[in-house]
Amino acid sequence: MITKLDKNATRKKRHARVRAKLSGTSARPRLNVFRSNKHIYAQVIDDMNGVTLASASTIEKDFGLESTSNLEAAQKVGELVAKRAVEKGISAIVFDRGGYLYHGRVQALADAARENGLQF
Repeated sequence: MITKLDKNATRKKRHARVRAKLSGTSARPRLNVFRSNKHIYAQVIDDMNGVTLASASTIEKDFGLESTSNLEAAQKVGELVAKRAVEKGISAIVFDRGGYLYHGRVQALADAARENGLQF
């Protein structure tokens, strides 16, 4: 019998391969993206100290959009995480797409973060 591939397991394998090569430092923290069916989350992480420096997601109470699973929501999360990172003095980051294709909501989040002051 043919078994169906587990998409999340293959994504985790891709993410592990990428994470073996890239890491966030104090000078250039890592912008990590997690995308579920309903929400999108972004964190700026310093891997050397194991600290999250800034974060944003669609589950925040004052998010203000009806739909949390579309391009518009991803753009707003990108804006929020970029503004919070710039407030803390972070301008250069390393982008970690989390094993997802750089397409759709992940690309919208990255473009919005770039437009609001993050360089990667």
